Amino acid sequence: MSGPGFLLSTWPWRSAGYLLTGAVTGAVTLVTIAAMAAAGAVLAIALVGLPLLVLAALSGIPVAWVERRRMRLIDQSPAVDQHRAPAAHGLWAWLTTRMREQATWRELGHALLFAVLLWPVDALVVAVALLAPLSMVATPLLMCTVGGGQEVKVLKLWTVTTWPAAFAMAVLGVVLLGLCGYVLGVVAGARAALTRVLIASREADLDTRVVELTRSRLRLVDAFEAERRRIERDLHDGAQQRLVVLTMTLGLARLDVPPGPVADQLAKAHEEADQALAELRELIHGIHPKVLSDHGLPAAVADAADRSAIPVDVKLALPGRLPQAVEAAAYFVVCEALTNIARHSGASRAEVSGGHRDGRLLLHIRDDGRGGADAAAGTGLTGLADRVSALNGRISLSSPPGGPTLLRVEFPCVRTDPDRSA
Repeated sequence: MSGPGFLLSTWPWRSAGYLLTGAVTGAVTLVTIAAMAAAGAVLAIALVGLPLLVLAALSGIPVAWVERRRMRLIDQSPAVDQHRAPAAHGLWAWLTTRMREQATWRELGHALLFAVLLWPVDALVVAVALLAPLSMVATPLLMCTVGGGQEVKVLKLWTVTTWPAAFAMAVLGVVLLGLCGYVLGVVAGARAALTRVLIASREADLDTRVVELTRSRLRLVDAFEAERRRIERDLHDGAQQRLVVLTMTLGLARLDVPPGPVADQLAKAHEEADQALAELRELIHGIHPKVLSDHGLPAAVADAADRSAIPVDVKLALPGRLPQAVEAAAYFVVCEALTNIARHSGASRAEVSGGHRDGRLLLHIRDDGRGGADAAAGTGLTGLADRVSALNGRISLSSPPGGPTLLRVEFPCVRTDPDRSA
């Protein structure tokens, strides 16, 4: 509106169209809601009117749907529908979902305000800021046709009897029409802002975006874990098998070659191949251990405890399988924690315990070391926190000087393969 070309653009007419359609839609909304509420109240005694009362309570949903599309006339940013998709199919699931949503009642409040107050304001503004100036602009035409060239009443307030006065009234109408173009823009913008607050607030849009970002992050985590498993399978079934064949071939060649320089070179090549095979197996295990995919988190944690540099007691009770992303994240958190304990804590023993309760995987990793662990000291705790938070989990650390140190990790999840005997 601050630009010089506002009056020559389509915005004044789009604002007028928004307010005019609002007056028509509001009148229809008033009649519809009043009719359903009255009929439902009268017939409620016979229980026939209850569905009408339910429809009256849900009337804000179609009104809000229409309002979101009307807002496109003057608001370029899309208004997001705040309703959730029902958890199941069918009318009853849809009805119960809508009746429990805050958005449904917020839209009903908007519909009632729209039907009682807002649409008369729209109609009044259109009548004063658009129809009145247009009537003044049409004064010469009205005097020529309706007035027979003698006189004509303008807005039923002023009587024009001469042609100069008629043309002066038309010029005044053009000036007022330009000024009223700004009035239409201001009122339409305020109406759209109020509608957005009531049925499509930016805070609700932000909540929707946060939910979508959370879901996209979880999808990325799943895709990342799937890619890790694919790389592990390719290395396990491809490169590792070729190295095994190469090692066996070099071993057989050593048996057929007499002692000498060639035999020494074959022995050295055989040792290098064995070392490369061992390093590849360790790499495969670090990418995604096969025991985790085949036997689940408890077996994988037990395997990590066996390979730890210090004794580790495992007390992990999980009767079923967990989502693959959660199992992978929990496993690597345990491995990183055990590595930190072995390198930095000076502990003689560690313990990994936990289980699944109340929809959460709980892990406790403790050691009897010197304590004083600090996430800001670069000991890998920051990486653990990032891995846990990617799955909406939480991590807490208790490590007073002198020990013991306790790392507590929580993952929200449900068992994908629960214990059938439970």
